[in-house]
Amino acid sequence: MEVRDVLIIGGSMAGRTAAVAARNHYREVGIAIIRPQEKEQVMVPCGLPYIFGTLGAVEKNVTPDAMVFDRGIELIVDQAISIDRAAKTVTTANGNMIGYRKLILATGSVPVIPPIPGRDLKNAFSAVKDIHYLNNLLAQLKKVKHITIIGGGFIGVEFADEFRKRGLQVTIIEILPHCLQLVFSEDFCALAEQRIRARGINLMTGTRVKAILGEIEVERLELDSGESIDTDMVLFGVGVLPNVELALKAGLTIGEIGAIQVDEYGRTSDEDIFAIGDCSEKVSYFTKKPSTLRLSSVAAREGRIAGANLFGLKRRNEGVIGSFATVIDDLGLGSVGLTEKAAGDAGYKVVTGESRTRDKHPGTMPGSSEIRMRLVFDKANGEILGAELSGGPTVADITNTLAALIQVRMKADEVVTYQYGVHPALTSAPSTHPIPNAAEDALAKW
Repeated sequence: MEVRDVLIIGGSMAGRTAAVAARNHYREVGIAIIRPQEKEQVMVPCGLPYIFGTLGAVEKNVTPDAMVFDRGIELIVDQAISIDRAAKTVTTANGNMIGYRKLILATGSVPVIPPIPGRDLKNAFSAVKDIHYLNNLLAQLKKVKHITIIGGGFIGVEFADEFRKRGLQVTIIEILPHCLQLVFSEDFCALAEQRIRARGINLMTGTRVKAILGEIEVERLELDSGESIDTDMVLFGVGVLPNVELALKAGLTIGEIGAIQVDEYGRTSDEDIFAIGDCSEKVSYFTKKPSTLRLSSVAAREGRIAGANLFGLKRRNEGVIGSFATVIDDLGLGSVGLTEKAAGDAGYKVVTGESRTRDKHPGTMPGSSEIRMRLVFDKANGEILGAELSGGPTVADITNTLAALIQVRMKADEVVTYQYGVHPALTSAPSTHPIPNAAEDALAKW
């Protein structure tokens, strides 16, 4: 039996990033990743919707492996099926037994399939990160005219927008009163919904699917309102659940929301086993309570933390802030930290500030878009808690800048005077920059 210094189960975003971090911090140790995919077969998680419109092929959504395996990291193409913690071994589907000094679980998540009758009919799909499954979905799309997406969160909205690029008739059915409601305030949700409908997408909110009907394939949906709609395909986009099967079998502690419990260093209840990414428990940066937030950016961050901590504790995880961005047609939307409502629900008294400006200066520059921003501050100490914004292609980078301001607990006066650079073709004007102007607006309301 061969023993690896570091053995990582799972080779997507979290596992790959952890392997690179481990190599950077521990240059002489042996590192191996176990995963079922060969090289150049791991999907870019956030890129799944774009296979079906912008990219047009599954193979164009593959994460390059060179950044990992050119660093002397070994790939074992196999499936881990059990862990013996006492012997410190992993058994694989091919009958191999591999020893480890330190083990990282990066087993990811599985799509939620709601218990709707008919969910097993042909042409009922979900966002599975598997190259063969996605190729089958792409092939079936060529035979259908109308696809219905159950779920109006990020993944559902992005799939809908991409399916429209193929000329398909698209319906979104969302059980909540608004799309994207778990992340955005109502007025930003309304802005998104306006753009969704302008794209020719049929949007049904506050609606539940009662049954999926058909003989062999999907033919129509029965709604709880009594209405039925004809459709050729269903895509479930209602979220994911942590994949904790291996951890459960190994007797590791599972947290209250069903993910592998970890400490601030990424360690599980076994100090030689770490867990990262969608399979691991997260806590809110603000409340320190368990969080269901699962993002590839969070997975990569946790990989960098765990990879550095394997043989000596160097990095701490203070919790997830949550930085989101999406695009509907050419409308960019960003959200980070707590919305005004979420902050209130968490017990904060808040002050908000808003700004509107152009993302280039002068605003007559070609391709200029309006940026609308709302910042949320803790009234007690002035710290920034969150932000929402809409605009053009700069939205994602501005959202990430705001995440950094939140992470360092910047106060409103400091946000007003934080230092930034400008350029006519790339940013707002110095005098109308949305971040300090929204903070100044908040200070005027204190």
